[in-house]
Amino acid sequence: MRVTIAGAGAVGRSIAAELLENGHEVLLIDIDPKAIKIDTVPRAEWLLADACEISSLDEAGLADCHVVVAASGDDKVNLVVSLLAKTEYGVPRVVARINHPKNEWLFNESWGVDVAVSTPRLLSALVEEAVSVGDLVRLMTFRQGQANLVELTLPEDAPVVGHRAGSVPWPNDTALVAILREGRVLVPTADDPLEAGDELMFVASQEVEEELAELLSPHRAPR
Repeated sequence: MRVTIAGAGAVGRSIAAELLENGHEVLLIDIDPKAIKIDTVPRAEWLLADACEISSLDEAGLADCHVVVAASGDDKVNLVVSLLAKTEYGVPRVVARINHPKNEWLFNESWGVDVAVSTPRLLSALVEEAVSVGDLVRLMTFRQGQANLVELTLPEDAPVVGHRAGSVPWPNDTALVAILREGRVLVPTADDPLEAGDELMFVASQEVEEELAELLSPHRAPR
């Protein structure tokens, strides 16, 4: 898979190194000569250019790119890069970094963003996830509100404890995608029992999150 990353700061370089380790092709673009630190990610391709310019993106070969990551420290740049990648080049997957929470509402399909990652929101969610038992915690948003990655740690008195995953009447537009149990990641099947202390990972639409939380609440027994 070919990935172009706009923004070669610490975040962009870290993403590039991880992707390269996983066997992908990576191009890093930045307008600042000081950011072009080839020795830090020597296996990546590098381009000194303005990622907000069509000519630069032509040179980067965005038409042949599978994923674009807008990872600069400037939300305006990330929005422009996302919009150009999606509308001008038809890049299948556009991931954008949100630097300031007040701008989060802009990072949606209208600006070409498929997945928006807000570092402040993610850190907040991870703190909640670490201390919350029995509360639904949103970890990530896909396509800006159409689907979310959410997590809940089952308390001992949750009504679904002891029930098979396939017997629980999950809300529509909800998928149980993983169970984290005693340091292991389990891909759930219909016959897997749910245990107290399980961390349940769901992909669910925002509209059903309240219903999902109610289903898993200790005060509501499953039908």
